Amino acid sequence: MEGFIHLIHLFHKGGFVMYPLLICSLVAVMIAAERVYYYRRNWRNGDGLRAQIHDTLDARDWDGAIAVCDQFDTVMSRTVKAGLLHARCSRFGTMTVKEAFEERMALEVTGLKKHLDYLSAIVTIAPLLGLLGTVIGMIGSFSVMDGSSGGAAAIGGGVGEALVATATGLCVAILAFVIHTFFSHQFERVMTATEDLCFFVLEHKRGEEA
Repeated sequence: MEGFIHLIHLFHKGGFVMYPLLICSLVAVMIAAERVYYYRRNWRNGDGLRAQIHDTLDARDWDGAIAVCDQFDTVMSRTVKAGLLHARCSRFGTMTVKEAFEERMALEVTGLKKHLDYLSAIVTIAPLLGLLGTVIGMIGSFSVMDGSSGGAAAIGGGVGEALVATATGLCVAILAFVIHTFFSHQFERVMTATEDLCFFVLEHKRGEEA
C-alpha cells in the first residue's frame, strides 16, 4: 500500500506531462495484449500444419492439402491455401501460383504488422515528453531564484519534477521498444515459416509440370 501511495506521489510530482505518458503506457500495454491475442489465434500449431501439408503433397493429393488448410484458420494456412487452389489445376503454372501466394501474403502482412507503427511512435514521443517535463521543471526552478527563504525548497521541487518526468518518459519508451521488438520478431518468424511452406508447394508444382 505504501508503495502505491509513493507511486501516486511521484506521479503528481512529475507534472502534467505524466498524464500523456500514462496514456502512452496504457496504449502500449493494450497493443501488447491485442497482439498476443492475434498471434495466438493466427499462429497456432504451425508444425502440425506443415507436417500434414508435406504428407498430402508427397502423395500428390492437392485437394487433401486444401482440406488440411481448411482445418486451420491461421496466416500460414490462408496463404498456402490461396496458392494450392491454383496449384491443383494443371492450367495454372508456377508463376500464377506464386502470384497467388504473394497477393494473399500482402493482405496478411497488414494484420501481422497492425499497430506496430504506434509502438514506434511511442518510443519516439515518450522521451520527448519526458524532456518537456524536464524543461518545464527547470523553468519552474529558475523562476523562483529570487533570493527568498523558500527559494531553495522550490528549486529542489522543480528539479525533482524534472527528474521524475525524464525517468518516466524513458521507462515508457523502453516498454514500448521491448514490445515492438518482440512482435517484430514474431512477424519475421511467421513470414519465414510461411514462405518456406509456400516454396515447398511451388517445388511440388514444378515437379508436376516436369
